[in-house]
Amino acid sequence: MCMGKIVKLFITTVTLTIMVSLCAGCNTSSTEKKTVYKIGVTLYDPYDVFLGELMDEFRADVALDPASVKLEVVSASGSQRTQNKQVEDLIADGCDVICVNLVDRTAPSKIIDLAKEADVPIIFFNRELVEEDLYRWEKLYYVGADAEQSGEMEGEIAAEYITGHPEADTNGDGLIQYYILEGEAGHQDAVVRTEQCVSAMNEAGMSLEKKGYAIANWKLSEARTKITQYINENGNDLELILANNDAMALGAIEAYTDLGLEMPVIVGIDGTNDGLTAVKERQMAGTVYNDKKGQADAMYQLASALATGGSLNDLELTDGKYYRTPYEKITLDNVKEYMEE
Repeated sequence: MCMGKIVKLFITTVTLTIMVSLCAGCNTSSTEKKTVYKIGVTLYDPYDVFLGELMDEFRADVALDPASVKLEVVSASGSQRTQNKQVEDLIADGCDVICVNLVDRTAPSKIIDLAKEADVPIIFFNRELVEEDLYRWEKLYYVGADAEQSGEMEGEIAAEYITGHPEADTNGDGLIQYYILEGEAGHQDAVVRTEQCVSAMNEAGMSLEKKGYAIANWKLSEARTKITQYINENGNDLELILANNDAMALGAIEAYTDLGLEMPVIVGIDGTNDGLTAVKERQMAGTVYNDKKGQADAMYQLASALATGGSLNDLELTDGKYYRTPYEKITLDNVKEYMEE
């Protein structure tokens, strides 16, 4: 055999060997589950108290398997444009799944488009997007709770407390003068919580007089300012304050404390650590427990399954899309059961 034919035969053999090896490698990677993966998280606001406690639970889940799971958490600081860019960057950084706490629940389109193009699943959580948007792609999910239920329970707590404490009608006029601290202008959870808590009180037979409401953006400081301003302008005539979350309820408590006034009945939602303490110390009549641990655990299990190609069957998703935890009413009678030891 001539030298030229020998060289050609050698090259052909080497080429075939490389091709076979590459194909074998491809077949192996397609059948094996991923064992090391990265989860990205983008938050609408790093200072939201409930969100911070939920993320503490989520980080605790991730910490159970530090060799397999890498976590990157960023905050959009209230800017949807910033959050869109963060999702783009998280995809570029190699995240296998991204958890999104939307800034604007009505504007997820850019995020969905980016994720779909890169084939990276998205888990929206805590701030629920419009239902139609969640069905735009099969790899979109939501983890949270039912805002309507939280509002109903808040109203029930207020009605039950006032019924058992008739002295709450401080002016004795047969009406309960109330004020609403609303979380965010136009936000679904805020609107629904407000509507449902008042509806629940009406259904319980309460006679009510609305004295006002204020948008306090879920923040303690803004709620304290709004309540202080109301009292300075109208006097101490409120008998009930209903807050869309515990942080704003605590802001109302601080306003009365700073002014040296006796507090009205105050009810919150979320069951944050400080909210539970306020219930225990009788500063709040009650709060509605939003299961931060249950949501964090579900979000972690879902993210892990999506990132590794695992089964979603154990999560019992509603319509294959939603995971919701139930709310629970907390009053002085049961608050110790929910407090961390």
